[in-house]
Amino acid sequence: MNPDQVLRHLRRTNSVAQRAASMGRHPFGALLVAPDGETVLAEQGNIDTVNHAESTLARTAADNWPGEYLARCTLVTTFERCAMCTGTAYWAHIGRIVYGASEEALLALTGNHAENPTLSLPCRELIARGQKTIDVIGPVPELLAPHQDFWKR
Repeated sequence: MNPDQVLRHLRRTNSVAQRAASMGRHPFGALLVAPDGETVLAEQGNIDTVNHAESTLARTAADNWPGEYLARCTLVTTFERCAMCTGTAYWAHIGRIVYGASEEALLALTGNHAENPTLSLPCRELIARGQKTIDVIGPVPELLAPHQDFWKR
């Protein structure tokens, strides 16, 4: 995935996240991008604290495409994946993760917000403990702007 594709898809995840927020959900969004780096196969906004956008999309992807295909796909997300979402992408065989802002940046936004107790476990660290390679691109922090005020409410 080239830098222009990364930025374009991250901007779209922000739109998905904003749509989730407009429905009273947390502002997180995810896309599944085909091996061509262009085609968006699916998108998902956050549902709740257990059904994150990323893990829900990874489970849906695993139900609909074979692992050999998903290994060439990319899961693009607004924020770095939490441990649950990273693990779900790992088990779904998704081959690349792209994210906008780091888990550390999310913690800076949310503070000790009861609805988003972040885990200090970068997705790269979790993936490094697995048995397969998943490429990770991120953070791309300039895309953080749409999320600045949500957690202050």
